[in-house]
Amino acid sequence: MLLKLIRFDDYELNFLRLLLFDNSRLGIRSVVVESADSLRTSGFALGILANGWRALDAIGVGDILRAKHHKLSRIVTTSVNSGIQTAELPFRASHSQDDLESRCVSRRVLLETLENELPRGTIRYSSKVVHIQIEDRVESIHLSDGTVLKTKVLIGCDGVNSVVSKFLGFSKPVYAGRAAVRGFVYFKDGHAFEPKLMQLFGKGVRFGVIPCDDYTVYWFFTFSPSSQEKEMVEDPAKLKLFMLSKLGKVSDEIRRVFEETQLS
Repeated sequence: MLLKLIRFDDYELNFLRLLLFDNSRLGIRSVVVESADSLRTSGFALGILANGWRALDAIGVGDILRAKHHKLSRIVTTSVNSGIQTAELPFRASHSQDDLESRCVSRRVLLETLENELPRGTIRYSSKVVHIQIEDRVESIHLSDGTVLKTKVLIGCDGVNSVVSKFLGFSKPVYAGRAAVRGFVYFKDGHAFEPKLMQLFGKGVRFGVIPCDDYTVYWFFTFSPSSQEKEMVEDPAKLKLFMLSKLGKVSDEIRRVFEETQLS
């Protein structure tokens, strides 16, 4: 029986898990090694388009997630310099009038839903990879507790500074010149946003606000920091004030999303 050993981290985890469902149904044993001692559901949200929903449907969890997240109807762009809307386009496939399914899905809900469908014992927690070795086409995975696992197929997806990336000889990451901030807000009385992806730009920044359901909203904010602003990135309080100062001419509802975001 083929053992697939998969090392996961962050967003890639969601899609690697799609492989596990098919493998288990085909009788191929899969193991996920995770350094944390439990499922890491921190993080915010993911925008999932039609191809992602087809994969989720194939493993039987698409409708579970649809019931908890709004389908986005369109994308709206607005200039923060003028406050004027510049474009509004429906989510549609290229050269087609068919709607392109798009939803902003809570990462916690996605991970927990996928985990609930996995065969018991698929994920091996508290398993930190420290070394990888190949002998006769078989990978030996050395863990921090001294355990050695052997596998014919290894899928490594645990970040640019990982043991796997070093083993594969990847180059060191290069700074792209932009910083990205993300957040997630829960409004206990609900929000008033329509199911649209709202993207705003100007003043050297670009940011977006996307409702996930009737109560939660995901947002992102990107900019090219100056040398002084690079130090600010490590201070959430200063970063929040900086973002608020760059929102420009936006609606009170948009501004409220950033104002009510907790520093944590």
